[in-house]
Amino acid sequence: MLPNAPAPEDELPARDREILKAIVQDFISTGEPVGSQAIAPRYDLSSATVRSAMADLEALGYLEKPHTSAGRIPTDKGFRLYVDRMLRVRSPVPRDRERIERSVQPAPLSELMSGASRLLHELTHHAAVVMAPSPERTLYKRIEFVRLREDRVLAILVTRAGLVQNRLITPDFPLAPSELEHATNLVNEMLGELTLERIYSRLEEERSAEQALYDELHRKTITLARLAFEGQRIEQEVVIEGEASFLDERSFAADVEKMRKLFASLAEKDRLLLVLRKAIEGRDIQIFIGAESEFSGLHGVSLVAAPYEQGDGILGAIAVIGPTRMNYAHVIPVVEYTARRVSSTLVAP
Repeated sequence: MLPNAPAPEDELPARDREILKAIVQDFISTGEPVGSQAIAPRYDLSSATVRSAMADLEALGYLEKPHTSAGRIPTDKGFRLYVDRMLRVRSPVPRDRERIERSVQPAPLSELMSGASRLLHELTHHAAVVMAPSPERTLYKRIEFVRLREDRVLAILVTRAGLVQNRLITPDFPLAPSELEHATNLVNEMLGELTLERIYSRLEEERSAEQALYDELHRKTITLARLAFEGQRIEQEVVIEGEASFLDERSFAADVEKMRKLFASLAEKDRLLLVLRKAIEGRDIQIFIGAESEFSGLHGVSLVAAPYEQGDGILGAIAVIGPTRMNYAHVIPVVEYTARRVSSTLVAP
């Protein structure tokens, strides 16, 4: 279900719906305000009739009139009605589909994320974002302990999706190489594939039992595991590609303050994560137009997002961010198909 869907299109006469659709499509194509003379010949109507319909659409909030033009442009409400009720979304064209299939191949998750964001940017010519799995949803598959100099230990955490995270820890006791090997094997046997929350609970259970049940080597192992997992603030990674594409949009390139605010929003990871988590909650393709996304607070920005998954669980999301006059008929199927392709490379083991 798309956010903030408007009232049914039946509130508009059929002729007005067709005129609105034509204006949206022309504005997507040219970026220029659309006048009655561009629409009238297509429907065998007089310019006066089209102007009257445009005035009605403006009064209803679907169109607005820029100060310096006699033409109209769609509002966010107009784009929303177009996307929800008038747009026919088809599968990606064969060329795009083949490129997505060729480009998105099994790889470590960090490479998969960067590759998918780069691909989406190249296919849509808009900014592309890929969100890594959230720590709460991440299943940890394996841990390795590697001894470094000065009694430091590198804990290498491997998730089921293939993401590798490194933790540098400094235990307050000496460790022989054989003890580190034993610790690695024992922790992997104990953990299996667990989320962080379950790992914390398991470690607490083991710590409570260690004095009565286990020897000194086991105590060292539990302490190492706690240092590797507990008290760490695990950052959720976001990969962004193609922010400069907004410079190709005249309404942004001509407004330095607008560009500054946009780039500031793109740099605020928490804002992006907030929007992408909505896509995860929706479990389907989501289109946020203008202020709906709570992303930048700027007029003229849309975001198309889709979740990707592994097995039965949603891991993260991918998205395209661009001007509201983006070509939704092209962007939506490309984002959706790329998300499905990413999911297919992360099949449950």
